Amino acid sequence: MEIKTENYKVVYDEVSNNIVFDGSLRLNGTAEYASITELLNNVAQQEPEKIVLDLKELNFLNSSGISILSKFVINIRRRKNIQMVVIGAKKNPWQGKSLKNLQRLMPSLKLEME
Repeated sequence: MEIKTENYKVVYDEVSNNIVFDGSLRLNGTAEYASITELLNNVAQQEPEKIVLDLKELNFLNSSGISILSKFVINIRRRKNIQMVVIGAKKNPWQGKSLKNLQRLMPSLKLEME
């Protein structure tokens, strides 16, 4: 599964269960994030053993996007049998605080900052 535009790309690799975000996500509200939400929900419904959210190359994510990721993490937390790993990059200032908040939503979430 892949969503690709001029400004961003979201790719799901079904073999590794990695969801890779790239670019800048500055969409307005949940309606514009619908395709990304659908991709994330499809991954959750498959209930893989482990999901890796790779955000290293996501340079910017607005509050609507952070909300979408937060809802996804809560969805995964409810399923109990899925391990979640989030990979961020120290080079992206927004990620330090925002990704820590995802860990608060799901204490078992493993956060890796590169």
